[in-house]
Amino acid sequence: MLLLDLSVPGRQGYALPKLDVEETPIEELIPETYLRKSELGLPELTEPEVVRYFTQLSRKNHGVDVGFYPLGSCTMKYNPRVNENIAAMPGFSRIHPRQPENTVQGALQLMYELDRYLAEIAGLAKTSLQPAAGAHGELTGLLIIKAYHEFNGEAEQRREIIIPDSAHGTNPASAQMAGFIAREISSDPRGGVDVEALRAMVGPQTAGLMLTNPNTLGLFDENIETIAKIIHDAGGLLYYDGANANAILGIVRPGDTGFDIVHFNLHKTFSTPHGGGGPGSGPIVVSNKLVDFLPDPIVEYTDGRYHLARPKHSIGPVKAFYGNFGVMVKAYAYIRHLGAEGLRAVSENAVLNANYVLNQLKQDYHLPYDRLCMHEFVLSGKWQKELGVSTLDIAKRLLDYGVHAPTIYFPLIVEEAIMVEPTETESKATLDAFIEAMQNIAEEVRTNPERIKSAPCQTPVKRLDETKAARSPVLTRKL
Repeated sequence: MLLLDLSVPGRQGYALPKLDVEETPIEELIPETYLRKSELGLPELTEPEVVRYFTQLSRKNHGVDVGFYPLGSCTMKYNPRVNENIAAMPGFSRIHPRQPENTVQGALQLMYELDRYLAEIAGLAKTSLQPAAGAHGELTGLLIIKAYHEFNGEAEQRREIIIPDSAHGTNPASAQMAGFIAREISSDPRGGVDVEALRAMVGPQTAGLMLTNPNTLGLFDENIETIAKIIHDAGGLLYYDGANANAILGIVRPGDTGFDIVHFNLHKTFSTPHGGGGPGSGPIVVSNKLVDFLPDPIVEYTDGRYHLARPKHSIGPVKAFYGNFGVMVKAYAYIRHLGAEGLRAVSENAVLNANYVLNQLKQDYHLPYDRLCMHEFVLSGKWQKELGVSTLDIAKRLLDYGVHAPTIYFPLIVEEAIMVEPTETESKATLDAFIEAMQNIAEEVRTNPERIKSAPCQTPVKRLDETKAARSPVLTRKL
């Protein structure tokens, strides 16, 4: 039911008092061309009715505060509310980016220390907090790669960025936006980069390689040091897509394995609720030889005060002011609260949870890469597809169990892919309930496939026509 359907003439929730000054006729304020010729048709309701309507509507949505959300490669984990409260403190939420530096020393100190923490976690030298999201961090890192090669007089020849066939879709898009040619490298039978294919692909035209490690299959590349040497020997740079950093905190530092640039998704790994349109934050961390190319400005500490500085060969600003500051506050609070041991425990538990669920489900679903996984894993619904039930059907049926569907049909190199990331914040009881639901669905596929193909059956909105929803969306309601 729509809000307008509940309207009753004469009801009202709030009325403004009459003005105690002389009113200017509306025609004198707004040209006649822009004046409405008919009533707006807003619903007439009391305030409780409006509140109840939107509250009831919100309760029909699924989110990480409502139930399990095993969305692979996106780390939809529960984030402590205390970090939200800290970000809302007046000293953080009521400052302005144009204030003089001496009036925002606390904010600059937080940014500087967050820079140092992220650099330590990455195993690299210096951080830019400006990028507003992961893909924005990718673009920023690639612009730095471009500037580095320009500085060395090699930009014209180094035009290619190598990207694995299992990469996030934003990787080739970011490479194209930065003016590079994206070259796809195939995976080997173990799910990592095909080293011999890489040797054959690199050359004086290579600007760099973009790599997620662990990759989107949830697998840590066993040949990462060899891969780094191949790229560096060819004169290229190695870029780390940090979307899967939830698996490596305090265990592996990307810089120690040969990466030159790392981006982190603060809104995935470091305590900002992911999704809902933002805001996000995708800081990049770089090695010593790339510090001078970072976006302008960065935060420095000299002579007992924090100040903004421009790197010597900066690529310039990539966002207004300094980035999404509120997200930085939450990430800072998260890191300070957990400390080094706590961050390591985050990843250890994420990896433990993923392997537990994987080993419980691989009897019922095809496992294309039978290896120890990291924080996530990819199953295949090919066995179910042979019985006439698709991965999409399985995902729809999961909704009836109160579980948000995992990522499906990605990565593209896995047929009927089902990508699951349990995260570290879920209990064994929650994981067991998910395992049971997936096992029940596998049994239903064998005994009652039509039930699966008509799912979901118990949600407020039943099965939709995805094609029509994508191609003919109704985005507004004419009053």
